[in-house]
Amino acid sequence: MNNHQEFVVQTIKHPLEPLTAEEIKAAVTILKDEKKIGDHVRFITVTLKEPAKNTVLNFKPGDPIEREAFIILLDNKEEKTYEAVVSITKGQMLSFEYIPNVQPPIIPEEFEECERVVKNNPEFQEGLRKRGITDFDLVMVDPWSAGYYGIEADEGKRLARAISWVRKFPNDNGYAYPLTGLVAYVDLNKMEVLRVEDHGVRDMPTTDGNYIPELSDSITLRDDLKPLEIIQPEGPSFEIDGHYIKWQKWHIRFGFTPREGLVLYTIGYEDKGKIRPILYRASLSEMVVPYGDASIAHRTQNAFDAGEYGLGRLANSLELGCDCLGEIRYFDAVLADAKGNVRIIPNAICLHEEDYGVGWKHTDWRTGHVETRRLRRLALSFWATVGNYDYGFFYYFYQDGTIEVEVKLTGELNTGTFDETGKSKYGTEIAPKLNAAYHQHFFNFRFDMMLDGLKNSVVEVNTVPEKRGLENPYNNAFYTETTTFKTEQEAQRNLKLETARYWKIINPNSLNAVGQPVGYKIMPGENCLPFAYDDSSLLKRAGFLKHHLHVTKYDEKERFAAGPYPNQNKGGDGLPKYVSQNRNIENEDIVVWYTMGHHHITRTEDWPVMPTAYINFQLKPVGFFDRNPALDVPRPVSKNHTC
Repeated sequence: MNNHQEFVVQTIKHPLEPLTAEEIKAAVTILKDEKKIGDHVRFITVTLKEPAKNTVLNFKPGDPIEREAFIILLDNKEEKTYEAVVSITKGQMLSFEYIPNVQPPIIPEEFEECERVVKNNPEFQEGLRKRGITDFDLVMVDPWSAGYYGIEADEGKRLARAISWVRKFPNDNGYAYPLTGLVAYVDLNKMEVLRVEDHGVRDMPTTDGNYIPELSDSITLRDDLKPLEIIQPEGPSFEIDGHYIKWQKWHIRFGFTPREGLVLYTIGYEDKGKIRPILYRASLSEMVVPYGDASIAHRTQNAFDAGEYGLGRLANSLELGCDCLGEIRYFDAVLADAKGNVRIIPNAICLHEEDYGVGWKHTDWRTGHVETRRLRRLALSFWATVGNYDYGFFYYFYQDGTIEVEVKLTGELNTGTFDETGKSKYGTEIAPKLNAAYHQHFFNFRFDMMLDGLKNSVVEVNTVPEKRGLENPYNNAFYTETTTFKTEQEAQRNLKLETARYWKIINPNSLNAVGQPVGYKIMPGENCLPFAYDDSSLLKRAGFLKHHLHVTKYDEKERFAAGPYPNQNKGGDGLPKYVSQNRNIENEDIVVWYTMGHHHITRTEDWPVMPTAYINFQLKPVGFFDRNPALDVPRPVSKNHTC
């Protein structure tokens, strides 16, 4: 071990701390030295290789920490993908493996190179001239993932399907002027255009889509909004040590990966003098955006934003007063670029407290005595921009033991023009001659559960009406029926409004004060199901979308709902493959996967920039505590008196 590596390892206090800039440099240097890596090899990801679960759970401060990096590489010359594991602690490469028949995610450097190659292509330029465009610098090219559609000429190639728009001037909103019908297919390994498809010149929209006041004559900013200040004169209530947070009985550790963005670890809540574990690991597993347009312009658009691009690498640098309000603590994201150099996204993660209204309240009408408690929550979040769309990913922790996951959707719609009919049954005319296709946004979250220990089960709860008869004389009674899932195949389930269905994770080995297994339930918010057929490319590749719930037996290799490499995957990977093993999941170390969907029938109010849509769900304690865990929240103090 050299001195630099020794310094790197000694500064790490916990096995799950994300890789530091120094560790990334060390890992890349070790790999380059051992494999003599040339300029034709791209570093797709350099992340912490997380230690085994038992290692983490048995770790005590001061114990030695083995630090390893997991690295995905793409060799553009050989057109091959490799996975490597490097020991930073020992200063050596532990493994280097060729992964056949996969395509790793498209990285930002490829986006930039692809746009440049397409705009310089003579055939593409000829298509622009047909449309009266001669200033090629004003053209915007978005490289979309190509998916898989069984096209023989594309087999084995690393592809992007590039679609375009044009600006009227450099700062213009180009999404107002789609060049629908002009498509370039690019080989990203060779970085050359394979073919250009021109499906005919279409009428261009006539109105601009500028949302920046200085660029639009139609926007006059309101002048009657008074300041709203959020002040914590004594500072925030949370404590931070590296990537460990302690707040209002919550104990939370977090990290950040190029693919998932925020990752939460070892979440627990203090109760009766001890920290009770709830979750070992939680993250966004996959995000899929299928479009519902059958036309040539959009019928292959099915973006797997996590697996095909990586939400963490597309994270924004956040600004106080814009993205976050109040007493904020920011954390940088430390990643690697295509050359293996350290890339830091400043202020990628935001941590702050929020007032969230009344937590509980009661007025004794006989005595006039009132007790009120304000509810506060801790927010841990990041934002990512994926082409035209912007997504905010928020994890909220409440004083009453509730965990909430929320995604905020804003940004710009994916736009197109109409064919010769001047209309579309698959979208909305959001501005004159401008079409926005119907689509959906699906988010799959993976929860490695640990309620009071590693042995958990999942129960389905349905509410049913009591039968008519003497026991139900006024036909008003109802009760719940519960089913404990025994195998993975049984646990592929969907929501059912008619029975108010929900799912509860329990620990049958840990009972509360009234003898019930302790538990947490999934409280769903907005949701939907896909409308594509089972034999569609979408559902072959994202079969997990057919069900809102999956439960699997823990396997550290099973991290992603659409599999480790969804880019151009033919299908069948991920959750459908995992659950085909039909393992026992009763009283086992289990993983719960929940999928929520936003069904977006586009509207004129979504243009030129979309008001934020919110989609969420909660993990809510059900019998986990013996009574309301927020009873000890102090009374709020108003300016005049204590409530």
